[in-house]
Amino acid sequence: MPKFRKKPVVIEAFRIGIDPRPDWFQDKVTSNEIVTYTAVANPENLRSGIRDQEGVWCDIQTLEGVMRGNHGDYIIQGVNGEVYPCKLGIFEKTYEEVAE
Repeated sequence: MPKFRKKPVVIEAFRIGIDPRPDWFQDKVTSNEIVTYTAVANPENLRSGIRDQEGVWCDIQTLEGVMRGNHGDYIIQGVNGEVYPCKLGIFEKTYEEVAE
């Protein structure tokens, strides 16, 4: 049986709820391809406008259906502009940082 190796490609990614949101992510939010959510853990925080960063997540419309990106997951923009979530452990096994 033949074996195959994944071609090296460079992607853009950030961790939701941890890193600043890039423009490509915000563009997908604006077009409603991504819906973001922020939970407020403490009712007192709601009155003061403080949000619980660990309560940040998103739903991403993909070709495979809606996928959830939870706090700390990587959100990836692929080579064709597709966006999808990736768990931290899988991301670290699959990708390495590229020097620009």
